[in-house]
Amino acid sequence: MPGRDSVFAGAIPDIYERLLVPIIFAPFAIDLAMRAAALEPYRVLEVAAGTGAATRALAERLPAQARLTATDLNPAMLETAARCIHDPRIAWQPADALALPFADGRFDVVICQFGAMFFPDKVRGFGEARRVLVPGGMLLFNVWDRLATSVFTQVVSDALAALFPDDPPGFMARTPHGYASLDQIREDVEAAGLADFAAVVVSRTARATSAGDLAIAFCQGTPLRGEIEARAPGRLEEVTAAVEATLAARFGPGPMEGDMRAIVVSAVRR
Repeated sequence: MPGRDSVFAGAIPDIYERLLVPIIFAPFAIDLAMRAAALEPYRVLEVAAGTGAATRALAERLPAQARLTATDLNPAMLETAARCIHDPRIAWQPADALALPFADGRFDVVICQFGAMFFPDKVRGFGEARRVLVPGGMLLFNVWDRLATSVFTQVVSDALAALFPDDPPGFMARTPHGYASLDQIREDVEAAGLADFAAVVVSRTARATSAGDLAIAFCQGTPLRGEIEARAPGRLEEVTAAVEATLAARFGPGPMEGDMRAIVVSAVRR
């Protein structure tokens, strides 16, 4: 049973794909795809594929003979991805990263774009990736760095904390930005039996067309939506507008840019 932070359903997938992917996910998807493609894999598994940001970037860089299996715990996210990508090399399959429905040693590379933070048992998730890798195969994933290193997310979180001071929505700090300790990541990866741990910090620029789009992206296109609705039933639009006002006061109402940072990790099955 997925936890509340792992549920991306209802209106969330379409908003996530339309707004959040181009604003914050696409730049890191390109980075991860380039790293994976440089390994020249033939069989690639993507876990926690979401609406396919990394899937698209990787498909553009893989040779014609390669095959990519894209999975996610949430069928609605994969359905949105499949509507946006039409490539016969890609197989779409709902799957739990902690119980992958694939044989041992089936893939050359396993990638995961901003999904490991959601694993309720990270060692088990990394262990499943190891199991389905061929000897010498690589797990390649990224996670968000600390909340303070992604300015848009920090401002949105601060705005919601001001609106709900007695019970601030904690999704962003708790989950997307809650797995940023290199020591902890290394410990989990090595506990799963993977070797040659390596990590690099990658910085990119987030770009939004307006404060309104950015507020909708975060407040309505992520599990923050459920946290807001639980605290303010029937007031989602009102809260989104208040967050928009905070963003506009900080960055202006029009196009805006902000720094964001992630950690890219690789490890190998020996």
